[in-house]
Amino acid sequence: MSNVYFPDTLYQTRPTESLICFFGSLPKKYGGINFAQGIPGFDPPKELLDILSDLVYDNYHQYAPGQGNPNLLHQLRNYYRKFIPDISDENILIVQGATEAGSLIYNYLSKEISEPFTALAFDPVYETYSHLPGIYNSGFVAFPSCEKGINFKALEKTIREDNVRIIFLNSPGNPLGSLISKEEYKSLIALSQKYKIYILMDAVYKDLYFEKAPYIPVEHAGEYLFYIDSFSKMLSITGWRIGYFITSATHMKKIKQIHDYTGLCAPALFQEAIAQYLEKHNFGKEYLAEVRTLLKENFNTLKNFLISKGFIIPDIKGGYFIWAKIPDVLPDGYTLALNLYREQQIGVVPGEHFSKEGNRYLRFNIARRPEEIQIAINKLDLFLKNHGL
Repeated sequence: MSNVYFPDTLYQTRPTESLICFFGSLPKKYGGINFAQGIPGFDPPKELLDILSDLVYDNYHQYAPGQGNPNLLHQLRNYYRKFIPDISDENILIVQGATEAGSLIYNYLSKEISEPFTALAFDPVYETYSHLPGIYNSGFVAFPSCEKGINFKALEKTIREDNVRIIFLNSPGNPLGSLISKEEYKSLIALSQKYKIYILMDAVYKDLYFEKAPYIPVEHAGEYLFYIDSFSKMLSITGWRIGYFITSATHMKKIKQIHDYTGLCAPALFQEAIAQYLEKHNFGKEYLAEVRTLLKENFNTLKNFLISKGFIIPDIKGGYFIWAKIPDVLPDGYTLALNLYREQQIGVVPGEHFSKEGNRYLRFNIARRPEEIQIAINKLDLFLKNHGL
């Protein structure tokens, strides 16, 4: 087999880096279609880019206030006041994306929790949730997902046996775009209070649903719930790195002391551009509606093709991805991902990156232009025909 793009040895040994980074870097280096990373193929709102262009020669090129741009904090307060009537600046911190928010909170909690503990997330697990615990010397457990809903009896047993003190939640999920129901959230919050468990609620895909908007328990942000969000996926600006989180003023006071010596602040120019855009354009409501329409169309188009080829697609309600079970006649997900890029220059992520049970799965990013989805389908069709489908 040709050694174009990567050496043959990678069929026997895994890359040391994240498989999302590895397979996402191939199209960046050599061209092709990037279905691996959660990078949107959509343009940001034109109005946002026009605002950014107007601001380039203004005085927004130095450090921003550590807590965040005052205008952006104001926009966030106004938006979330319908959920949290008494929200103030003391409850919000603007950071460099949701990834920094999660790391900063975990850093803080790892010191607040005085005994050895375990973090938990629902399988299949987004990479940050499974890797942060190891960085901070805590345990991790992936709890099985079920299309019928959360098995709370088994979950409570795991919480007790493994001393779970942190739970990661996302809805719609990544890589599996399932939703957590309002009733399930109520039960999860009750468990968090009973066992003093901190919930890290990752809401970056909350606006990107296919049919019905998911319930997100932002009103419970406080002692045991940290609400994390970002503008990266909302406005298709993943390179800007502007996110934020909401929690109690007591937690936030201590977290800011860590933030001052780690992240310091988020980019000033981008914060101001986002703040002005949100103020002038109804918090991005019209743009989000357009993106949801594109995502739903892309999802249905690619899902129907994959099903026609024997892939099995679970119930997916939103987000950026299709989590697809591979037909038995094809190799495991890692080998398949390598072959797919070598032969057709399509980057996807093997499911083993998200789950010990994921070696027969692939994750496809559907947040691309419809014409790119169709080009990818044509390439996938040729690839699968060459491999017996």
